[in-house]
Amino acid sequence: MKLNKIKYSQLNSKQKENYNFHKIAAVLADYGYNSMRLNDDWQGADFISVHTDGNNMLKVQLKGRFTIDKKYLDKDIYIAFLEDHLVKIYKHDEAIPLLNENILNSISWKERGGYSWGKTPKVFADIIHVLN
Repeated sequence: MKLNKIKYSQLNSKQKENYNFHKIAAVLADYGYNSMRLNDDWQGADFISVHTDGNNMLKVQLKGRFTIDKKYLDKDIYIAFLEDHLVKIYKHDEAIPLLNENILNSISWKERGGYSWGKTPKVFADIIHVLN
């Protein structure tokens, strides 16, 4: 058998989402979470992760980068993404109080309800869990 690594940049959007799910789920497994992919965005989540203690469950939305969106407000959603080959995860609603006036007054936030960054701003460092 011959195996060749794929190039992430050559994947289509659905393939990238599948790739990100498996990478993130594998890292969450190291922290005691069993992740189950959902066929539809149940309560805004792409997957749920249940801890081996049986008491903790995360509703996780996959993203390609650090993102906030009004549709995730008050849904107890975690956002997970890969950045610099690291898994980063944060509770969505904890990011909202950290938004500055430029973002809150942007067309993206006001008209489309969302905002994202190519590289996570340092202002959000305290709410992000970096998993490796």
